[in-house]
Amino acid sequence: MESIWMKNVDFKGRSALPGDLQAEAAVIGGGLAGVLTAYYLQQRNIRTIVLEAARTGGGQTKNTTAKITSQHNLLYARLLKNFGEEKAKQYAQANEGAIREYRRLITANKIDCSFEELPAYLYSPDQQDVPSLEEEARAAKKLGIHAEFVSQTSLPFPVAGAVRFDGQAQFHPLEFLQAIADELTIYEMTPVRTVEGSRIITDRGTVTAKHIVFAAHFPFINMPGFYFARMHQERSYVLALEGAAQPDGMYLGVDAEALSLRGFKNMLLLGGGGHRTGENKAGGKYAFLREKAAQFYPASKETAHWSAQDCMTLDGVPYIGKYAPSTDNWYVATGFGKWGMTSSMAAALLLSDSITGRENSFAEVFSPLRFTPAASMKAFLSNSGQAVKGLTRQTLLPVKADIENLPSGHGGVVEWGEEKIGLYKDEQGEAFAVSTRCPHLGCRLEWNPDEKSWDCPCHGSRFDYKGTLLDNPAQEDLETSAEA
Repeated sequence: MESIWMKNVDFKGRSALPGDLQAEAAVIGGGLAGVLTAYYLQQRNIRTIVLEAARTGGGQTKNTTAKITSQHNLLYARLLKNFGEEKAKQYAQANEGAIREYRRLITANKIDCSFEELPAYLYSPDQQDVPSLEEEARAAKKLGIHAEFVSQTSLPFPVAGAVRFDGQAQFHPLEFLQAIADELTIYEMTPVRTVEGSRIITDRGTVTAKHIVFAAHFPFINMPGFYFARMHQERSYVLALEGAAQPDGMYLGVDAEALSLRGFKNMLLLGGGGHRTGENKAGGKYAFLREKAAQFYPASKETAHWSAQDCMTLDGVPYIGKYAPSTDNWYVATGFGKWGMTSSMAAALLLSDSITGRENSFAEVFSPLRFTPAASMKAFLSNSGQAVKGLTRQTLLPVKADIENLPSGHGGVVEWGEEKIGLYKDEQGEAFAVSTRCPHLGCRLEWNPDEKSWDCPCHGSRFDYKGTLLDNPAQEDLETSAEA
């Protein structure tokens, strides 16, 4: 189901790349990070184009809960311990600055995007979490953020404690994106197949650019960079509820249930059920949220539900900067975790500074070069994708009985020799069979019953039940067979 953001925004369609062309800078990805980066480059008189595989804002940007906050779960105490005070302060100031820049940009351009300034809370109903919350409040305050530990909230259940960050905000992400993208040169329906030096190769033509920015969620070029070995992806789920009491701010639980809450007009967005992509065999994530909605907001009515996917780095800090030591003209913005709004703005400001030769005081903490996998990863990469097989009549015939016994609206995996075949039967009884090997690096896909999708537990690529690509880093659909 579509997010509520998709219901009242109609982006004007953009044409596909008309053929070979040149630009000073090219941004791959038409989501918030890519569009903002192109916007700031354009503001600095750098002729920039954006290449989008589908539609502008049609990726992860449309699925966010759109909290513009420097509060990123229990992070600052960990940053102080692992990065030291100087780099932890860089991270804090970059995100606080991102909030201020949203405010400035929206005010200066009179953008109507339901921008509201509200506090953000981390909370827990469990007493055992109080020491961590208190430590987080102290850490954030030390780094210059207006944070304090509190014991009272507006939630409809008691909490043991919470951390309140003041000066935070929320908005309608697609209304904002629509305004920012309006005067940019964006080519839609132009998926990038590969990049070679300064040449971006697509099915529609080749773009030659002095500067190339990878902002397509998960970098799809495996070497150099090895981002597949430096990140995993996670999914989370959201309900939009009408008739629920509005909270006085944005909330995120740090307890086992980890509910997320924010208001929008007459609705409450209730999120949670997070898990690593490809690890949801049992399903039930939407059911979990509906149980919580019935418990805490019994008079509410569900009007929409959707899910989101986030890239998670090894140390919890995004990778923003040079793509790899050997690619001087490539840049990347990825690994935003659950915090794509402030991270997108921080990335756009940092990358536009880097490309135009300006010093950015936050660059060090976000540098992708802070971690480089061992050279042995090359061997892993060269061997991982070799086992991808197509489906044939011979492999499908033995599982006809499995297809017939599969209930409508259900999917699952059946084994045939060394191959595993993914099956799904829709509500009308039509069956679909796909290979369960991810075309990215050959990992086994798992069935996600909540989204009726085939998900990769290794790197987060996703495909619908027909085998159509939903999320990268894979760049092609699954092998399928019409024999089902």
